[in-house]
Amino acid sequence: MTTSEVRSRDLSNTPAPVPRSQLTTLVLVGVVAIAGLIVGLWFTGQGAISKIFAQLNVIQENPPLWIEVPMVAGQYLIVPTVALFLVVLLVMRLSPQPQAWSRVVVVSILSVLTIRYVLWRSLSTINLTTPLNGVFSLGLLILELLMLSSAIIQLFLMLKVRDRRPEANALALDVVNGTYLPTVDIFIPTYNEPAFILQRTMIGCQAIDYPHKTVYLLDDTHRPEIQQLAAQLGCNYMTRPDNRHAKAGNLNYAFPRTTGEFLVVFDADFVPTRNFLTRTIGFFQDSQVALVQTPQTFYNPDPIARNLGLEDVLTPEEEVFYRQIQPIRDGAGSVICSGTSFIIRRSALESTGGFVTDSLSEDYFTGIRISAQGYRMVYLDEKLSAGLAAENMASHALQRLRWARGTLQAFFIKSNPLTIPGLSPIQRLAHLEGLLHWFTSISRVGYLLMPLAYSFLGIIPLRATAAELMYFFLPYYLVQLAVFSWLNYRSRSAVLSDIYSLALCFPLALTVVQVMLNPFAKGFKVTPKGTASDRFSFNWSLAAPLILLFGATAVSLWVNLGMCMIKGAWQQTVDPAIAEQAKGIGLGWLWSLYNLLMLGIALLILLDVPRPSPYEWFDLRRTVKLTIAEQTFWGVTTMLSEVGAEVALTQAGFPSLVPDAPLSVQLQLLEDDLVLTGQVTRQGISDEFPTVRILFESISLEQQRHLVEILFCRPGQWKTRQTPGEFQSVWLLFRALLKPRVLFDRNADVNPVAVTQG
Repeated sequence: MTTSEVRSRDLSNTPAPVPRSQLTTLVLVGVVAIAGLIVGLWFTGQGAISKIFAQLNVIQENPPLWIEVPMVAGQYLIVPTVALFLVVLLVMRLSPQPQAWSRVVVVSILSVLTIRYVLWRSLSTINLTTPLNGVFSLGLLILELLMLSSAIIQLFLMLKVRDRRPEANALALDVVNGTYLPTVDIFIPTYNEPAFILQRTMIGCQAIDYPHKTVYLLDDTHRPEIQQLAAQLGCNYMTRPDNRHAKAGNLNYAFPRTTGEFLVVFDADFVPTRNFLTRTIGFFQDSQVALVQTPQTFYNPDPIARNLGLEDVLTPEEEVFYRQIQPIRDGAGSVICSGTSFIIRRSALESTGGFVTDSLSEDYFTGIRISAQGYRMVYLDEKLSAGLAAENMASHALQRLRWARGTLQAFFIKSNPLTIPGLSPIQRLAHLEGLLHWFTSISRVGYLLMPLAYSFLGIIPLRATAAELMYFFLPYYLVQLAVFSWLNYRSRSAVLSDIYSLALCFPLALTVVQVMLNPFAKGFKVTPKGTASDRFSFNWSLAAPLILLFGATAVSLWVNLGMCMIKGAWQQTVDPAIAEQAKGIGLGWLWSLYNLLMLGIALLILLDVPRPSPYEWFDLRRTVKLTIAEQTFWGVTTMLSEVGAEVALTQAGFPSLVPDAPLSVQLQLLEDDLVLTGQVTRQGISDEFPTVRILFESISLEQQRHLVEILFCRPGQWKTRQTPGEFQSVWLLFRALLKPRVLFDRNADVNPVAVTQG
């Protein structure tokens, strides 16, 4: 393909035509306008509308017999809950990891309970006694159905989960014995990332154990120092005249100027393990396979875990996506290309016109185009690379909002997975679930606001007796809570998932609305990486709506508590309106209490903990020989990084530090045959062993290469951790709330945290 052909293809990927954008937005605005008109007519007492809602209210007050609570004693209503709860516990005990049979049993039970719950909510609990009650009651139902729609689609897709690891084991043999070794170009697109981050990524790519590979650094900032670094490392450097279309444009400029049969893309902060190509390239022996995606994992804790002081406990938010959602998508033939750590067939990319440039999520829509051409995309759930998670809440928010904006631009471009020709119904269904996911942020905001209606407006958005809640809601809720973590392979508990979604629900909900009204208003913004901070900082912009809601919810809680004190008297009244008001007080009080606790933890999340060094320290054990002058000491590393090491000494007599007198030392990592020099900066005691902190000095390029390969490139080093269960998660959150790091861990700004690799 010639350069002119590529440029013409590039121009064909310009933003989608305006009429498509206008049509989608007009449909959305039209639906909202019609709903608003109906509500307005209802409030003004317009005859036909009022009669319709009055008739619907009669139906709600007289539901079908099969949706009513059986006429049995109250204690027997708990029997279905207990029985189903014991069944799912037994299934999970017999099958600690979801298997085909156990997944079918659990998903079937949960699906039946979900449908039963939806029917009850729709036919028996809506309060249409007044327009005000009706608006809030119908609004709550719509928000809940939005959440449940995504969950129901997931349940259906879970029945076809794929695990490609056994297949990878067989296909890797052809790569290892040399019978299948196509040429591969490795692309590292970069925009303003620091040199030390790019250096470790280039070193990691060069360390991949594969003969026919070529590494390219694609610099979109034209930095002479980065060009020099690439030359020092022996890495091909490429830049372009402009920055059109951001990362997608960068990749589109490079791929016709290279010749490899396959392309691998790593973001600037992602470092592959040595066996990346050994484990992935074999899948392409099937000519219909166009792309293999591997999971993203991170070698630093995400800011939420770090700010809560739970670095060694919480798994990153992306774990749920890569351990649960992507295997589901693989089974449905709708794997999501995630922008990094993937390998793609050059001919397939050329046939689709290159990387999509009319959206912020060029990776996602490129994958959709490839699938629509009839190619297969494969997901290998094996951690073969690791990158940097967002390092503070501002960066975390920027990244998530970009993902939301880019994904929702699907409604406005030709690569819309719901309409593009070539996809199967199940593929479209899987992509629909992904689009609905972002709309659930609106539901999360609604759940925070709804309890305020109980207290300040006297609204009862949910009409249900204690017996109904016990019979219809409790089985659904408890079974879902019991199996939530099991279904996502212990990657996230329900309580922790709620916290992660709450922290950014307001900006995400606002972004969803903005995209639907003006999809291309904002361009691509790179997530800052390699940052450092020496003090605690509070993100006031993200916290403002949560602070206001925290205050309103606190007042709401006291109002509901006051109502509860006279609830008994209200229930004895002959006034049916007041008796109806009393029914919702208990639920409003519990709902307000839960929201208050969650908001308190969310505000704590927005207090960023100091991160004085951009380098990560790893919990890595290596036998060490230390030499000072003529003395030799032996020990074991407790932490190791690119800039230093902490060593637990196995013998006494190590010289003491003297102020203003540097203590130089030679350190030899025996297993890796690596010798480094440095200075002792700190001494202490850990588990009864004397420890010394050493910062390296005068590291050569070869030593740096060796360190990076030790820290980042060992096959199998990135382990999969299990998240705490529901009860432990609640305890951990309470502990974080009652013992915040800003008050009880002031040393967080001076002590590095070792990242556990397993």
